[in-house]
This record gives sequence, structure tokens and C-alpha cells, in this order.
Amino acid sequence: MLGDAFYRVFGVDYELKCTDIDVNEPWLSYLDFRDHESYRKDVMEFKPDYLFHLGAYTDLEYCELHPADTYATNTLSVENAAYISNELNIPLLYISTAGIFDGRKDTYDDWDYPNPLGHYARSKYAGEVFVKENVQRHLICRAGWMMGGGPRKDKKFIQKIMGQIKEGKKELFVVNDKLGTPTYTHDFAQNVKLLLKKEYWGLYNMVCEGITSRLEVLQELINLLGMKESVRITEVSSDYFKNEYFAERPSSERLINQKLNLRGLNVMRHWADGLRDYIGADYQGYLDNLTESR
Repeated sequence: MLGDAFYRVFGVDYELKCTDIDVNEPWLSYLDFRDHESYRKDVMEFKPDYLFHLGAYTDLEYCELHPADTYATNTLSVENAAYISNELNIPLLYISTAGIFDGRKDTYDDWDYPNPLGHYARSKYAGEVFVKENVQRHLICRAGWMMGGGPRKDKKFIQKIMGQIKEGKKELFVVNDKLGTPTYTHDFAQNVKLLLKKEYWGLYNMVCEGITSRLEVLQELINLLGMKESVRITEVSSDYFKNEYFAERPSSERLINQKLNLRGLNVMRHWADGLRDYIGADYQGYLDNLTESR
């Protein structure tokens, strides 16, 4: 999801080498960054000016069931990136998450102390700590509820809802007890680009403006699709999905871009604007057959 946005945003001005364990685009080449020697060889051959470490397991249920694989992928690979960036003396970008907080507060700024709840959150926070302590020129950017990638790449909330609508579901169930801040991948990539230009290294919350909830995001999506009269939204508690989503999640993942605001470098738009642009750009024609059948 995020790699696609970075490819589009940075590809305009930079020569890129993009890798993944799943080579599903012509601009990707294969790399398993858990393999330090392979990772080092790949980066050394390209000789980049920056190293962006974007990949991770983000499925919380998978992470709870496979902790060893989770820490190898989300933590040790980040240590690999730190070693490589230090050897080349280049800045390292690491992507963290709002999920590292425990949800006991309503909102969290850049200086609130994390308290991760499960293996996913612990593995991501461990990556934060290692980068902060070992790489002098680093950017650690914390994202919220990610939006981006379109039907082929989006594995998060928006595509799960769009998939249900495409299946013809007339009633959508959504939790009313989860709070957060959506993050449009293209806005995120643009803000990273600005920080690199200014060379303001460090840790930043980087989410869209407008603290919200899963319920409000769904309501806005249905409004954008013009389906208020044809689709019913039913509010439920998180217990309704406890069999499918059994990993512990914080009740609030609301981040505030305090540090970006203080530096005058916050270009993250309101989440509703990002959602509108995302649907308009990546879902054109996605529901055409459904619309015609109605």
C-alpha cells in the first residue's frame, strides 16, 4: 500500500530501486530483507542516497499466531536496515504505527510514551527504539489507519468495506468503540519528501488531520459513494468481531502531528479529503457492475 504511493511520489524526482518479497509490479525486484546479506548486497549495488524501510507484517492476528516470524520481519529486518544505512552513512526512513500506544488516552502526540499491547505493536516499537538509538540521521514516521493502494493492494478497512459492497451486502457492521486517525498514503509520502528536503531528522507522528472513528469513516465512505439510501450501517462493539479479530487493539489510536505543526511542516490534509481523493483515483469503475444491477 505505502510502497505504491512512494513509487508514484518519489519516482518523479528520484531514481528508485524498489523491492518486495511479492513481486507484483514491473518496477519491483525480489528481496527478502530478513536476509541481512542479501539486503546489504542489494543496497550496496544500487548505492542509494537514502534507504526507505517500508515493509512489515501488519495483520495483527497473523502476528499473534506467528511471533517468531513477526519479530524477524518487523524488528530484525529493521536492525539490518540500520546496519546498512550506517555503513553507507545515509539517512534511514522507518515506518512506525499509531498501534504502539495502549489506548488509555484519547489522543497521543509525538512525545507520549508508547505501551504496545501485542506482538505486532511490540515488534514495531522495538524497531523504533533501535533506529532511534543507532542511526544518527533517521526519520521515524508513525502512520495511523492506512488508506491507499486500491483494490489490488489495500488490505485494510476501506478495501474490506468496498469488497463487501461489491458483493452486494446491504447491511454493513462497524465497531463504534475504536478511535483513530486515517492516513492517506500519498499525503504521507509527500510529507516525508518535505522532511527529507529540510533534513529535519527524528521521530514524527504523521497522520491525516481530523481525529475520528471507524463508524465516522464508514459513514463518510457511504456518503461519497451515494449509497446512504441503499446500504444500512449497523453499529456493534468490538466483541462482535472477536472471533475474527482476536488480537488486542487499543481503543484509541488517535495521533496528533504536534511536531510537524510546531515546525510548520504539516501538509497532511483532513482525512475526509484524502478519502475522497483515494476513492476517486483508485476505485473508478470498481462498483460499475453493482450500480448497473441496481
